[in-house]
Amino acid sequence: MTKTGLGKIALLTVLMMIVTACGGGSEPTDTTAAETDTTGASADTTAAAADTTAAGTDTTAAGTDTTAAAADTTAAGTDTSAAAAGSYRIGYSNGGGVGNGFREEQVCTAQAEALASGQVSELITIHRNTDAAGQLSDIRDLIAADVDAIVFNPNDPEALNPALDEANAAGISTVSVDAFVTHEDTYNLYNNQIQYAYMGATWLFEHLGGEGVVYYMRGLAGSPADTDRHTGFNMALEEYPGIEVVPGPEGVATGWDPATTTQLINEFIASGQYEGIDAIWTSGMDSQVVDAIKGANLEFVPIVGADLGAFVNQLLDEENFAGLEGAAVTNTAAVGGAGVNLAIKLLSGETVETDPDAERPNTVLLDPVLADNTSEEGRQLLESWQVDGLDPLWPLGLQIEGWTSYTPEQAISCEGPGA
Repeated sequence: MTKTGLGKIALLTVLMMIVTACGGGSEPTDTTAAETDTTGASADTTAAAADTTAAGTDTTAAGTDTTAAAADTTAAGTDTSAAAAGSYRIGYSNGGGVGNGFREEQVCTAQAEALASGQVSELITIHRNTDAAGQLSDIRDLIAADVDAIVFNPNDPEALNPALDEANAAGISTVSVDAFVTHEDTYNLYNNQIQYAYMGATWLFEHLGGEGVVYYMRGLAGSPADTDRHTGFNMALEEYPGIEVVPGPEGVATGWDPATTTQLINEFIASGQYEGIDAIWTSGMDSQVVDAIKGANLEFVPIVGADLGAFVNQLLDEENFAGLEGAAVTNTAAVGGAGVNLAIKLLSGETVETDPDAERPNTVLLDPVLADNTSEEGRQLLESWQVDGLDPLWPLGLQIEGWTSYTPEQAISCEGPGA
């Protein structure tokens, strides 16, 4: 080829470079996004990185070992600079209660914590009504999806153990929330129901000055939570011998059913027995009791209930519920978010402090919080639980100090990584 020909080719090459440079400068965002993640999950990585930046999170603050983070990044096939943007894939299984406020909030807090942590690229959620066999299959599906950890609300304490064995053999961390499993290598994280009842009963008995008659309204007979609460209630009762319980030491079962609760309290009022009591302890069926007393035009006695929106609103409404004194004890559905937080701690090699007094190994018991409307501090705490836009069926305890990092607004939006 002649020098003239070579010169023409060189000129054409220069012109093409100029055109390419001009065109490329008009769409820098697309180019950056394409280079962010070579695995095809650019949206997840970009979103997670944004959350990480917004939260001021880095691998040091998250307690993540640099070497471990690099190893996870390599396994995920992502660029090492994106380690803080989320390299973990976590599975979440909820096998029942779809549509129930407690379970729906639980799943949403798991999504919110995965997003807020900045360390999770994907939360694969299986949320359906099924039995233990169905959940066993769901957990195996999550194992097949090659997740790093599985968080689940168990339908049975023992039936899931075969799948949990398979998960651990594959190097997958497992965390049970809201209830325990007997699998020795799985961590359990759930609300301390014994403390829930003990705390509320102690407040009530102290409020009465250690003497008086208390109407004892329990939950669902035979439920592990109801059994634990009965234990806690009696622990407090032993410390206050001046307290008498009606209708008897075993209380009355509401079944945690609003209609049953309303019927029981209305019959109690109609029988004239209400006039002979000094206080009421409820196992979460509380606003129905308050409404019945008000409907009968009777003076309120002190009442203990749970952190459900309707009851907390009654405690704070001095105009419509004048004279009502009481306390709400948290039974948080944020165990979903706390479970994801625990899984991240396990994956990043952090030491997890378990409860030495728990009946089972690898157990984290979440202590409840009590807020009353008889003290300024208590009223401020009750008011702080209020969240605009919260589903009225959801518990108000959307966060757990030390175990969740999302905002209430993030929980309500129910969006996870990559959403």
